[in-house]
Amino acid sequence: MQDLEQANAFVISLNGSRSWFRYHQMFAGLLQLELRRAASEEVAALHRTAADWLAQHGCPVEAIRQAQAAGDWGLAAGLLTDRWPGLHLDGRAVTTHELLTGFPPSVRAADAGLAAVAAADELAYGSLEAAERYLSLAERGTASVPDTRRVEAQLLLGIVRLLVVRQRGDLPTVAEEARRLEALADAPDAARRSLGQDLRALALISLGITEVWTGRFPEAERHLERGIALGHRIGRPFLEFTGLAHLAAVEMFRSYARATERSRQAIELAERHGWASDPAAGTAYMVLGTILAWQGRLDEAEPWVQRAERSLTADAQPATGHVIRYLRGLLELARGRDADALAAFQAAEPLARRLAAPHYTVPRARALLVHVLVRLGDTEGAEQALAELGGHDRDHGETHIATATLQLAQDDPHAAVAALAPVLDGAASVLPWIGMARAFLLEAIARDSLGDSAAAGQALERALDLAEPDGALSLFLLHPAPGLLERHARHGTAHAALIAEILSLLAGQAPAAPRAEPRPPSEPLSDSEIRVLRYLPTQLTRPEIANELFLSDNTVSTHMRHLYAKLGVHNRREAVDRARALGLLAPSARRT
Repeated sequence: MQDLEQANAFVISLNGSRSWFRYHQMFAGLLQLELRRAASEEVAALHRTAADWLAQHGCPVEAIRQAQAAGDWGLAAGLLTDRWPGLHLDGRAVTTHELLTGFPPSVRAADAGLAAVAAADELAYGSLEAAERYLSLAERGTASVPDTRRVEAQLLLGIVRLLVVRQRGDLPTVAEEARRLEALADAPDAARRSLGQDLRALALISLGITEVWTGRFPEAERHLERGIALGHRIGRPFLEFTGLAHLAAVEMFRSYARATERSRQAIELAERHGWASDPAAGTAYMVLGTILAWQGRLDEAEPWVQRAERSLTADAQPATGHVIRYLRGLLELARGRDADALAAFQAAEPLARRLAAPHYTVPRARALLVHVLVRLGDTEGAEQALAELGGHDRDHGETHIATATLQLAQDDPHAAVAALAPVLDGAASVLPWIGMARAFLLEAIARDSLGDSAAAGQALERALDLAEPDGALSLFLLHPAPGLLERHARHGTAHAALIAEILSLLAGQAPAAPRAEPRPPSEPLSDSEIRVLRYLPTQLTRPEIANELFLSDNTVSTHMRHLYAKLGVHNRREAVDRARALGLLAPSARRT
């Protein structure tokens, strides 16, 4: 009795109702030492019994740890491979990694299921090449899996294969694997049916992510929105978070306000659930950093860029890694730190070569590499970089912009105008909308050098039209032309306030942060209304806005009428001011 009372003194309650208890850690350790001394042959059996009980009572992680403690690698492997899809869909990569480290390397390589899990783990903590090696082991090993385990093995392999191939940006293969996974989701087997909607959401989001990286933004938006909605409906916040982070990257090319909103939604989910270091969170950080960098808010951008860099395992995620290297280079270029920008763009190039398809940032990074070489005075290096581009890159609109930058530095504005012509007439594609803004700005600088002030003013006004809605001030840091801007402001422009802000930024004054506005619109703005709103600060007429958006004049009139009603305003100027105050448009210099 005395011994029992002494033992009870080391018991700790685990809940308020005092229905669950454990021994104090030090006392538990003492008991385990005594057990190993007195009955060492029973230890493994006790761990195995504990593993069986925990698995039957819904505690799979604890069950796996008990099986590992027993040295029963078959039981531990079976438990982990059965539970891994749920662990992944719940965003528990850290738990999976910890469990995998409890297996000897030889066991991880020999068991087909564990090899598949190890492949997924390498995507978060290792390298893409190691993931592909483990995946190959898993595919070979699955052929010898017993029929009773074949369904689970195919399910596991399908999920992991999809995760691995999407890291290469190989859209056809990702689409094929997504179809296979959806076929598994539709199959009648009960084990699969419980994950059917989860697999469908994963397939949609994986397809959307790959479409983002390959620049297929409309398709990406459609698949991501369906995957996000499905993830939300079935209670899988990790899938919802992953989709939102990448949807923000799509929104970035239409509305910085919407992209910021999507990014912050993703980050809020990440912080709430402990996913702040997940690669998808890095994508959300990257979007915020990119927006702030283009808006000239460079000091505000820096912490987000650093967070994106910390979330990155470049060896495992070459697509995301390329974007973040590109962003670092852009930020340093806007700061005037040309040598640091050059290092970042050069570091992006090896990652570009590891991708199966051209990533949307690859031609932009290569073009900015040429740009920074020009800024450093290395025009020969810039010429060599252009000469080494492949056929696809050489015909890209970003390359035409880089060529024009080089030719302006070589005092050849005629050649610069000729280089820009395919971009301005739509023959050479650039990303909307910022690529066109850069092209118009360079056109203005070239025309001004040729003494054609009318054409220069027209091109500059078009560049300002495009830059105004999202406040892309850093365009004018990449291609500074303060004299041209000052003359343009004196001769009439719809963007006098924006020009004043650009000139302040060129003089070294940081742009002010947006002003908060407590009263939101009476109703949320639709996507179509947001698109029209972006054009209201420009000098484009309503028919010209309709032409830009491929809409009818009547449709644009209807959207504007709804905008005015929701914002509580009566005219276009009031709508712009109100939208800026709400953060729906970039801030203007006309602030108090």
